[in-house]
Amino acid sequence: MLRTMFKSKIHRATVTDANLAYEGSITIDKTLIDAADILPYELVHVYNLTNGERFSTYVIEGKADSGEICINGAAARKARKGDMVIIASYVQVDNREIADLKPINIMVNSKNQRHKKT
Repeated sequence: MLRTMFKSKIHRATVTDANLAYEGSITIDKTLIDAADILPYELVHVYNLTNGERFSTYVIEGKADSGEICINGAAARKARKGDMVIIASYVQVDNREIADLKPINIMVNSKNQRHKKT
């Protein structure tokens, strides 16, 4: 049996733009998606901490180290520039693989840069 399990998240990111005219998706800084083990075109769930909205979309890779978090297409009605969001990805794993699953939590500051570990 396969189970859908939490794989990774980018926690408390700030939306830098919302583009209703774009065809869809969320554009995310390449540095952040690499750190969170999220691929371009991968399904993600977005949880808007500012207004409580939740939606699913796919990822478009943004420029590395840009801090870009842009909500595109219809989802732009669910988030605005300045909103704080959690971007989560999930993976389907067999019961035998669950013990080896190590979720990734990427914490970012207000400029969508990874927090430095101390």
